[in-house]
Amino acid sequence: MGIGHHHHHHHDHGESHGGKDHHGHHHGHGHHHGSGATHGTAFAVATSLNILFVLIETAAGFIGHSTALLADAGHNLSDVLSLLLAWGASRLAARAPSRRFTYGMKSASILAALANAALLWVALGAILIETLQKFASPEPAAAGLMMAVAAAGIAVNGLSALLFARGSKDDLNLRAAFQHLMADAAVSAGVVLAGLAIHFTAWNWIDPVTSLAITLMIALGSWSMLKESVQMGLLAVPASVNEEKLRAFLLARPGIAALHDLHVWPISTTDTAMTAHIIMPGGHPGDAFLHGLAHDLEHDFGIGHATIQVETDGGHECALHSDEVV
Repeated sequence: MGIGHHHHHHHDHGESHGGKDHHGHHHGHGHHHGSGATHGTAFAVATSLNILFVLIETAAGFIGHSTALLADAGHNLSDVLSLLLAWGASRLAARAPSRRFTYGMKSASILAALANAALLWVALGAILIETLQKFASPEPAAAGLMMAVAAAGIAVNGLSALLFARGSKDDLNLRAAFQHLMADAAVSAGVVLAGLAIHFTAWNWIDPVTSLAITLMIALGSWSMLKESVQMGLLAVPASVNEEKLRAFLLARPGIAALHDLHVWPISTTDTAMTAHIIMPGGHPGDAFLHGLAHDLEHDFGIGHATIQVETDGGHECALHSDEVV
């Protein structure tokens, strides 16, 4: 009876550990708002600059018959959309959990990353078609216009990227925005060089070749983002967590004889959750043990939402059974 009671008591505590977790999350939430204000400004400025630039660049591309400019404009447009997506996701992710959304809307950042990657590839397809048509019938491109507009592009994207430089260190969602903008600045630099080359050589094929190179560069750069966001959407173990090390870490804890049903999945681009059943034949380890475990999981593995189910008897049968199923 004593043990049973203790076990029951712990179970309650598991719930309240969730409470502690929520509190930890809440603290993070407050912090997020502090930085959220500045990110909001960064998003607003970067988005406005990019929208303005897309309009100018598209017009210039048509006037100057330059696919390289149109390619760059297409990429900049996907940038605007990606900035809006990242912005919306960071706003949603900052919301407190509700009864319906018990994790809050943190996974909005995963959906945004997925949508972003997909969008980029749609833009690439459009640019590719345009470029291939250009190879078929090259028109003279206006080199001066190309260089002037692309130079403005370097400034627009460079400035926008600087706004996210600080936040991008620890948030994948912001890093995606930062990388997009940096890639754009590099692409604009490529267009400037192409304009120079056309100016001195009058070789019009340099223009479509540049847009082809731009397309390839973006495709290569965004492939890993596409892959990672799809994996996150499929609830794969996040790249930041080594599942084998985690398993070994849990089994190395005194009193843990075996474990089963270990699940690790991303809640957002920055938050990770985990559940596991641990078998402890020596009896229930008590709350301090579980608190210590939760602390170490957060500290060593970055897992902020851990739920551990302790099993003291009959566990082995269950473990064998679960192995069969697996």
